[in-house]
Amino acid sequence: MSAQSKLEAEIGGLVDLSRSELVTRWHRIYRCPPPKGVKRALLERAIAWHVQARHFGGLSPVIKRRLREVAGGGSTDRLARTNSQTTGARSRFSISPSSLAPGTRLIRQWHGRNHCVDVIEEGFVFEGKTYLSLSAIAREITCARWSGPRFFGL
Repeated sequence: MSAQSKLEAEIGGLVDLSRSELVTRWHRIYRCPPPKGVKRALLERAIAWHVQARHFGGLSPVIKRRLREVAGGGSTDRLARTNSQTTGARSRFSISPSSLAPGTRLIRQWHGRNHCVDVIEEGFVFEGKTYLSLSAIAREITCARWSGPRFFGL
């Protein structure tokens, strides 16, 4: 049996486990009981994610570090904490042109076509036109409202 089919069999077998068996596996993996009231589907998905992460290697060290920084409330050189203009109490993370070094090129493939964006001090250049935000460029490319940083994988 190949490693891929073993992985598929292990994940597929989760639906056959009882809830108490799923809770036991959760406890073994995460070293704590699952949250009260957690639904069976979440138990299965969380365990399946862990099985896949063990097989494929999980999150990269860069992603783990960024998640720890975001969860801890600290800002990084690429993420700037700003107050939302709409509520005042809510905060969000945004990518500004100043948090990306001028000269950086962002490339995103969309519907079989590569789209290149260059970072300059005044904003972003896409197809010869300067934009103040990545979201405006993402909207131009997709004709839909997207988070620019998310669209470009930042």
